[in-house]
Amino acid sequence: MSKPLKAIINTPEFNIAVFSFLLHFVWEFVQAPTYAGMIEMNHWDGIKLCMSATFGDVGFALTAFIVTSIAARSRDWYASPKAWQLMLFLSVGIALTVGFEYYYTNITLRWTYSELMPLVPPFGTGLSPLLQWIIVPLLALGITRRQIAGAVTAEVTQQ
Repeated sequence: MSKPLKAIINTPEFNIAVFSFLLHFVWEFVQAPTYAGMIEMNHWDGIKLCMSATFGDVGFALTAFIVTSIAARSRDWYASPKAWQLMLFLSVGIALTVGFEYYYTNITLRWTYSELMPLVPPFGTGLSPLLQWIIVPLLALGITRRQIAGAVTAEVTQQ
């Protein structure tokens, strides 16, 4: 593998994006019954909708990572995060989730929740997208931490 490609692959942003994509994509399909019309939707349309939502989730993850990196004054905060850094990372993602869910379910009506979706006050945000933005980002951070630590260890071993 070329040095420039290896340098990109070993960045936290690349890893956050990849692992967020994989985990959010699975979550989007699992939570499909909690959105009206998703179960009845034709297969390809459902995939496109879940893919679109997943790209948005990756954008949220990268935004949260960058905001936290700026506040921490380091891109390496994920390696040994302090409680405030985790809280900031999650808070940015949750704030984006609440804002976008509100916009799409109440203003543009791009999607609606099914009767299976528990709603969380005060904005009536679905519980599933809120849980998604707690569970998935923490998993993505943990996997990123292990992936990059493993890559660094392998590089040191090869030298």
